[in-house]
Amino acid sequence: MSDLGESHELVDYVIRTSRLSPHEAQRVVAEVLSFLSETPEDFVRRRHRALQAEGLPNTSIYMRLAAELSAWRFRAPDYTVRQIRRMIYG
Repeated sequence: MSDLGESHELVDYVIRTSRLSPHEAQRVVAEVLSFLSETPEDFVRRRHRALQAEGLPNTSIYMRLAAELSAWRFRAPDYTVRQIRRMIYG
């Protein structure tokens, strides 16, 4: 498994408090840390693709993304619809 750096304590904790093997605990911690390291821009692009796949039009997607960003785990400013479009299309 890849080096998780200082997260070895978290891996040890997950092993102690769950029925996961050391390998499984390392994988879970790595996946969670990867999820939490997602930037607002990456989140917008990922959610845009997912919402497009659901058949939503872009105007609805932009409004929904603005609402999701304000409630998401990021410490980011409120984004305008224009800023969201620029994250997606450059």
